[in-house]
Amino acid sequence: MMPLVDARLLPYWRRPLFLLFLMAVAMPLSFATWSALLNNFVIEAAAFDGVDIGWLHTVREIPGFLAVGVIVLLLWVREQVLAVAMLVVLGVATAVVAWFPTFGGLLATTMIASVGFHYFETVFQSLQLQWLELEEAPEAIGWIVAVGSGASLGAYGLIVLTWETFGLSYNSVYLAAGGLTVLIALYCLVAFPQIRSPTRQRPQFILRRRYWLYYMLQFMSGARRQIFVVFAAFMMVEKFGFEVHEVTALFLINYLINMVAAPFMGKAIARFGERAALAVEYLGLTAVFLAYGGIYNFGWGAALAAALYVLDHLFFALAFALKTYFQKIADPADIAPTAAVSFTINHIAAVFLPALLGYAWIVSPSSVFTAAAAMAIVSLILALLVPRHPKPGRETILS
Repeated sequence: MMPLVDARLLPYWRRPLFLLFLMAVAMPLSFATWSALLNNFVIEAAAFDGVDIGWLHTVREIPGFLAVGVIVLLLWVREQVLAVAMLVVLGVATAVVAWFPTFGGLLATTMIASVGFHYFETVFQSLQLQWLELEEAPEAIGWIVAVGSGASLGAYGLIVLTWETFGLSYNSVYLAAGGLTVLIALYCLVAFPQIRSPTRQRPQFILRRRYWLYYMLQFMSGARRQIFVVFAAFMMVEKFGFEVHEVTALFLINYLINMVAAPFMGKAIARFGERAALAVEYLGLTAVFLAYGGIYNFGWGAALAAALYVLDHLFFALAFALKTYFQKIADPADIAPTAAVSFTINHIAAVFLPALLGYAWIVSPSSVFTAAAAMAIVSLILALLVPRHPKPGRETILS
């Protein structure tokens, strides 16, 4: 066990920030590979349609809705250890996806991987806000996003370059990606000291009235994100017949842009504030979702759909402004429990929205994207209530 202030003086490869970087690499190796292959795998192996993919993503989001359970686990397990353990769960579940190519099997492996992913993300967000100084957080989180994007870029790049060249199978790629995540997680467990944060976290459920705007923004973010994650890439395969390497190339472009742009986004948030960043994100997403609907209504082509997908992903990258907004208004002892509560709030809509919109997709795909545009407009209105300089007692412009 080592205090945070002392851990920052260790050699760079053992410091808290480097541990955050390694964790940021380990998670996308599994999640990015799972995402890149998923739409083609479920259609080829299990003949999924819009309803099936909607149910799969509903199941995937149940652990996110139950992320508040992290508070209970933290009574017995330290956050740092729990983060590593959840990476192992994610890696193992990803490794065996292709062993169960049925509707039921895919739901089961998705549920297990999702427990690892969502519980890791909950704790990972908490550790970032506890270990990073208030002044350095926007830029540091920008670099963490860039590192994670670089890991995704590497995974996607290898798939694009080797999928057809070497005739890779779904099984071999899933095994390699999941195995790498497990290896990095085990390294994180043995190579770093147990870091003690300066403020002891409250091991209890916390729901504070003064955080209401943060909760609302999290709820709307989760609802919008589901439409992007579930239906944007699915559209590329179902409507335009994208192959595995083509979908992966699209992801590759996304993460290449994010890897370069995320540090600059961090600098922009530090300079112009969270309100401006969130407003830009929501305005951009409104335009993108309306254009998605136009693809179905007016027969616009695959090239525009691909360009919109890249823009969509870029605007979503600005969402880490929500983290720094909360860091500025939070009681330091509330960070861990509120991270768990906010993840649950973020996933309330995720539990029912993918399945519900899956049925709407069968009738009118454009209506799904119109609903997403309406959600982005509501988010924009809420974002305008964020103060230019948020702090405790000044959580909204109405405070």
